Amino acid sequence: MNRKSIKQTIYIETSIVSYLTARLSRHLVVAAHQQITEEWWENHRVSFQLYTSEVVLDEASFGDPALASKRCQALQGIELLDVSDEAVSLSTKLIAPGALPSKALEDALHIAIATIHQVDYLLTWNCKHIANAQMRLAIERINNQCGYQTPIICTPEELMGE
Repeated sequence: MNRKSIKQTIYIETSIVSYLTARLSRHLVVAAHQQITEEWWENHRVSFQLYTSEVVLDEASFGDPALASKRCQALQGIELLDVSDEAVSLSTKLIAPGALPSKALEDALHIAIATIHQVDYLLTWNCKHIANAQMRLAIERINNQCGYQTPIICTPEELMGE
């Protein structure tokens, strides 16, 4: 990652492009998240340097082919961060002591990639395992023990500016 950028950096996790490109949900909260994501994408993302990873590209390519194509298209032009051995090792540490459940290996990998590459924010709607206040302290403790600073994990709503 080029840290010479004066813009703050963001790791775009899969749920962001999923909400951005999905058919409008009938579920009121999900529909609101979709609208917020679209507004952030259209009006606020230019204020940041965006990054993602091959893990996101892989996840985005699953499911309905037309929607997968939309997700992958939304990710075009976003610089990819390496899924290094260091990131894989950190993701395993995030799972092992119970910060995240073992079934959340990909989620741990998103956190580890963003952490290893020292991005400022990890942007997600995954509040089950990533943007989860109950898990945040354990995630930060493990990252700190390994010598890393955890990025600010947040939703688009929290990065809307004024």
